[in-house]
Amino acid sequence: MIDPVRILSDAPYAETFFDGFDEKLLSIDGSEVFVRIGGNGPAILLLHGYPQTSAMWHKIAPVLAERYTVVCADLRGYGRSAKPISDAHHNAYSKRAVATDLVGAMDALGHERFLIGAHDRGARVAHRLAADHPDKVLGLATLDIAPTREMYAEATSAFAAAYWHWYWLIQPSPMPERMIGANPDYYWCKKCCSGSAGALPFDRQALDEYLAAFRDPAVIHASCEDYRAAYGIDIAHDDADPMPLPMPVLALWGDKGAIEAHFNCLSLWRKRASDVRGRSLPGGHYLAEECPGAVLAEWQPFFKQIVEAGAEQAPQLEAAKRA
Repeated sequence: MIDPVRILSDAPYAETFFDGFDEKLLSIDGSEVFVRIGGNGPAILLLHGYPQTSAMWHKIAPVLAERYTVVCADLRGYGRSAKPISDAHHNAYSKRAVATDLVGAMDALGHERFLIGAHDRGARVAHRLAADHPDKVLGLATLDIAPTREMYAEATSAFAAAYWHWYWLIQPSPMPERMIGANPDYYWCKKCCSGSAGALPFDRQALDEYLAAFRDPAVIHASCEDYRAAYGIDIAHDDADPMPLPMPVLALWGDKGAIEAHFNCLSLWRKRASDVRGRSLPGGHYLAEECPGAVLAEWQPFFKQIVEAGAEQAPQLEAAKRA
């Protein structure tokens, strides 16, 4: 039996939680994007998954901030970012629309090009951002996803049983919204705290933020719209993509999760990008909170290699501009 009160009481407090990071609410073309910002150096945009917020990066972001400017954003519809009204085709929550928010946010912060690290729904937004704005993205690191179009195309009944929320959240409004809204804490904990990885991966400060945000009916509706968009308009956008993504892609996934059990993650990514590497990590779905050290051990050399390669190419590109 899922007991949110017990789960909260059992969650340990993190010793630090975004210490030294600033918080900003950016106004982007009439929308609002909430960000946490820390560090100095080349920019990295971190994007969270469902049904979380930018709080999920609290173990990863401070380490990256030792070498990079780290921007942790709440996706449109989640946390403290805008929750616009949608339409019958769910355009407002297409990954293209959410990616446009984030490009505007990074431009507003002065970051013309940047790296991306992303989990779950955020990684789907990151994929679309990289496809629509390849000149912006230096490299893409994803956690526990394969591309949306390929996952739907290769999904089995066993996957549908494991990822039941993919097929339930797309049902017409307001059915899932009303059922979740009857007890959002129970739903959140059922969805996120009874997974394959075993021990509860969430620290108390993050869990408090997740639950507080998800009690908002606007967040519940927006997150359903996110999945409805993925089932329709996002697939149309994926089908229309030129191939492949030009930037390096690092795909990591949990060895106890659904990606490992039901898909060949690297094979599916290689249908979308030409330079793909990656492997499974010891964990379930919430890798940034379950095994942050393992994530950083893969991310740090990947990002460093891309930045160093860019630095070597910069004089040649500048000379070509002057020629």
